[in-house]
Amino acid sequence: MTAANNNQIPFYGHAPQRARLGDKIEKAVAKIIEHGHFVFGPEMKELEKRLAKFADCNHFVTCANGTDALALPLMAWEVGPGDAVFCPAFTFCATAEIVPWLGASCVFVDIDPQTYLMSPEHLDASIEAIKREGKLTPKVVIPVDLYGQPADYPAISAVCRKHGLKLLADSAQGYGCTIDGKHPIHWADAAATSFFPHKPLGCYGDGGGIMTNDPVLAEVLESLRVHGKASKTDIKSLHFDYDPAKYVNVRIGMNSRLDTIQAAVLMEKLEIFADEIGRRNRIAARYNDLLRDHVVRVPYIAPGARSTWAIYQIEVVDRDSLMVALAEKGVPTSIFYPLPMHQQGPYKHYPVGPGGLPVTEDKVKRIIGLPMHPYLTIEDQDRIVSAIIEHESKRAIAA
Repeated sequence: MTAANNNQIPFYGHAPQRARLGDKIEKAVAKIIEHGHFVFGPEMKELEKRLAKFADCNHFVTCANGTDALALPLMAWEVGPGDAVFCPAFTFCATAEIVPWLGASCVFVDIDPQTYLMSPEHLDASIEAIKREGKLTPKVVIPVDLYGQPADYPAISAVCRKHGLKLLADSAQGYGCTIDGKHPIHWADAAATSFFPHKPLGCYGDGGGIMTNDPVLAEVLESLRVHGKASKTDIKSLHFDYDPAKYVNVRIGMNSRLDTIQAAVLMEKLEIFADEIGRRNRIAARYNDLLRDHVVRVPYIAPGARSTWAIYQIEVVDRDSLMVALAEKGVPTSIFYPLPMHQQGPYKHYPVGPGGLPVTEDKVKRIIGLPMHPYLTIEDQDRIVSAIIEHESKRAIAA
């Protein structure tokens, strides 16, 4: 993020949200300190129930962070060496890095030029190409709900069914996003999200979770997040009678538990989350109306889609000069993400789909993120917009 002056507009809305919640979080945290169940306390199970209800899924399994939330389903599906996992290159590194963790190979897919989301057409072509080559076995597809907008799950799920692949939604930025009122888990085998503080629903540390409608998968995920401990089904099938079951380990897992204090924080934030999503959508719509005629492109939301607006981004001709001009006026900006994954050192040797990723490589050069949060005032938004219009007008005249 760029440097700013003393009258800087906040990029995120943590302070006003904190003021709105008042002392509710302090009271919730104090209660946990008193009862002492800092890991897997009663608040965590209650949070999982509420998160599942909000996302309209049968099971929600919390974990330590959004990266583990992506890795755990792949572990449950036994993804490993020789397997291909398809994902966009226009994403945060976590989407791709969990694939080589398990010895599998990423295959990078291009994006749609309007939404910046995984192209279903290029995905299908990429799977076909990998099949023809015969070196890797297509296993999983990981579309990303970039900036909070749901990927084209109806089309992507059709491709997955055609080829017999698992569908894992990377909804790190998009918990709460929908298509025609349906959440990504309506189409996906599992959906992963993040509760990192800057996400639309963020805690006061790290946190993550997985949604699924598959009870068997949910039970395995609960096992894997606690070192592969025996589940209730495992105990019955293996005729163990140990208590507690966590000392009977039946699979290789990890330590990925959401602590109880973070669960309490999230429960308070979840109470106002639907209202905050509504506010974000109104702010984004106003941005679009004010900026549409002054920049290369404002965000495009597909018909029927509802974004959580984790980030508001625009396309411009000269991103670097705009960032400098806005910083001088106290307007912070950020770039999500400046270098696509397939061009980064550890990932350069992984395959890309047929024809390469021309749309991805074009878009990453021109997208810039602006302040976006539920508490952005009209005055601050007007100030941001005015600074952009002033700079873009001067640039156009100079050109």
